[in-house]
Amino acid sequence: EESSISYCMLSTPEASKAVFEADDGVLAGVGEGKSIVDCATLAEADMLRMNEAVLKKGGRFLEAPVSGSKAPAANGSLIFLCAGSKDLFSEIEDNGLNVMGKASHFFSETVGFGTRAKLVVNSLMGTMVAAYGEALALAENTGLDPTKMIEVIGQGAIQSPVYALKGPKMIVKDHAPNFPLKHAHKDMKLASDMAKAANVEFSVMDKAEELFRGARSDEELNVADLDFSAVFEKVHKDSEGEFSKKRKRES
Repeated sequence: EESSISYCMLSTPEASKAVFEADDGVLAGVGEGKSIVDCATLAEADMLRMNEAVLKKGGRFLEAPVSGSKAPAANGSLIFLCAGSKDLFSEIEDNGLNVMGKASHFFSETVGFGTRAKLVVNSLMGTMVAAYGEALALAENTGLDPTKMIEVIGQGAIQSPVYALKGPKMIVKDHAPNFPLKHAHKDMKLASDMAKAANVEFSVMDKAEELFRGARSDEELNVADLDFSAVFEKVHKDSEGEFSKKRKRES
């Protein structure tokens, strides 16, 4: 109630809804002159619902989901993907968002476009890591040195900061969470639903979502709370190669 602009960044639709709609929650403090910037990754319908509720009480709303996880958040290098109030965006782009992020993009005055952009980004990222995991598992099961293959991949046109960061940890089963697998899967499922609604061919991304869904629900693996790179463990569990069998026995 004492702040003119409030930023919200919660991990799940359930958490966002609870904090937003509680008797003493975010919406309860909204009135004329108040602004809400919501940085969660939600379904488009959730953002539209919050926008409508804030506007109804005389406030302004900006959806601003972020690209980036724990390390970018800590060092102020998030990327904000925004839609909604253009005036509010203009006010905080260099006086708020710049403190937490290295870039801010405004897509539309129509709420939902920021969410769409975020789901495109995260579905691609999840699919990249799923494919990378399969490639590393193939290398290991055909006798190739995975460390050498990570080096090779890092030297060519397919190099990626995600691969460079995750690869060395994946092969030694280090999945300390930066972006939990369960949250990555949530975003990939939302993206698959968005593609379905938009009548877009999405079979590669859908297959990656299926792999993440299997990893998330696998009680024996128990990797839902680990980093999304732990989808690699599901790849090995579902593989019958000699290396994968040995890796599973050593788990």
